[in-house]
Amino acid sequence: MDTPASPLHVRWLGRVPYAEALALQHALFARGIDQHLLLLEHHHVFTYGHNADLAKNLQCDPQQIGAELIEVQRGGDVTYHGPGQLVGYPILNLSPKHGTNGPADTGAYVHEVEQLVIDSLEQLGIGDASRKIGFPGVWLDAETPRARKICAIGVRVAHGATERRTMHGFALNVTTDLSYMRDHIVPCGISDFAVTSLQEEGITVSMFDVVNVVATLAQKRWGNAHSTRHEVAWAHQPDRQGLSISTPKPEWVRPRVNHTSEVLLTKKTLRDLQLVTVCEEAGCPNLSECWKDGTATFMVLGDRCTRACGFCLIDTRKPLAPNVNEPRRVAEAVRRMGLDFAVLTMVARDDLEDGGMQHVADTIREIRNLNPNARVEALISDAKGSCDVDIVINEHPDVFNHNIETVARLQRMVRPSAGYARSLSVLSRSRAAGLTTKSGFMLGLGETREEVEALLVDLASVGVNIVTIGQYLRPSAQHLPVVRYAEPSEFMHYKQFGESLGIDHVESSPLTRSSYHAKDAHQKSQPLITA
Repeated sequence: MDTPASPLHVRWLGRVPYAEALALQHALFARGIDQHLLLLEHHHVFTYGHNADLAKNLQCDPQQIGAELIEVQRGGDVTYHGPGQLVGYPILNLSPKHGTNGPADTGAYVHEVEQLVIDSLEQLGIGDASRKIGFPGVWLDAETPRARKICAIGVRVAHGATERRTMHGFALNVTTDLSYMRDHIVPCGISDFAVTSLQEEGITVSMFDVVNVVATLAQKRWGNAHSTRHEVAWAHQPDRQGLSISTPKPEWVRPRVNHTSEVLLTKKTLRDLQLVTVCEEAGCPNLSECWKDGTATFMVLGDRCTRACGFCLIDTRKPLAPNVNEPRRVAEAVRRMGLDFAVLTMVARDDLEDGGMQHVADTIREIRNLNPNARVEALISDAKGSCDVDIVINEHPDVFNHNIETVARLQRMVRPSAGYARSLSVLSRSRAAGLTTKSGFMLGLGETREEVEALLVDLASVGVNIVTIGQYLRPSAQHLPVVRYAEPSEFMHYKQFGESLGIDHVESSPLTRSSYHAKDAHQKSQPLITA
């Protein structure tokens, strides 16, 4: 199998629900612009391909043992994924068969994946791993009566944006609870042979060690000198002390507050209609500039959030019930302020069954009913990764916004109730629906240049159209410290780098926030229409 000489972007994502990883795979597959290897664990889940015989090979009710059952577009029968099992999803562009103009050789690709695992096992202390004739995967003592499977393989090779492109991949048992395979399914429809794991074979090794070996060998096999690797766990965390809250801010991060008559009129309109804005609640440094222009970002579902992210000033007391009249009041505010571009955001409402998504959707609808020419941007939470985000997506906001907030390594420190893969999957769902999709993050929390560039690669790879980048400013002594103040030239570098990747517009400056210049960013992200 021949693959293009291009970077391989390896990402260790931690433990990720299957549906989130699948949405991310689909987005990376559809874009077809880069090579990726997603490495992760799943929660307990049984998956099956289109030719699976569930009546024969599924021998339990998945719900009763705390597992999901999901159909996927790949080869193979019923397979189990769960904690202690390293799952790898290579998303690669495959060249045609050597010496022909025909399609890529799927068999040769499967052979490549098998060899990656075989080579990895050899480095981990298992030297007898091999293929078994007629049975895809990696086996121990393959051609003996003691044959046992240590790694399942199920791939899909289909037409992507440019070439033949791969999805799905391999599942290597490290410390897997094998009872899920032995007692509840016939793994891959094969009843004559056993399954095993590194642990069962007497190899004591951490998941970190396995990931390290697989990632290194995969980059040698499928990548080049510009390949990248980033992780959401295990990596060094920055010094939590950071800069003192009394450290003077550089001139370029000092906001200019000017309460003009336009600002006071906007404030009066919001008070009259009993509305909340994130401008005030989050202490936005651009309040005067935006309110002078008659714009504000409406925050719906109250002013109390069910999460306690380390950077955010929003109140975290128990939230009140949503006000059913709020969507109409927001629409009236848009009318009174004469807005042709309205921005909505929300507090996270994990206490609500749908995460508050229907309330946001109702607000979009009310704005449009009362203001037919107004465009709407909706900045939403992740709804804990559920498909409830589709409630908002189905309203087709002009811009769908969900912030990833920081680089992969810092996710658990900065927003412990969210996740890197989850946010990418939410953005992927928006792009799959054809929406203009937006995300944003902060500098100054301890990230490196390489990590920021990797984040921009990931956002571009799932098709994000607009990105906002701003300086983190510590709202109180109880919040995460500022590790450093990024220079204005660094913001310009990331703007240029992101747009070179194909992101339509990157709004990047020290005082940029999620909705800063939102209308202008939307216009710049739209394709040019020529006569």
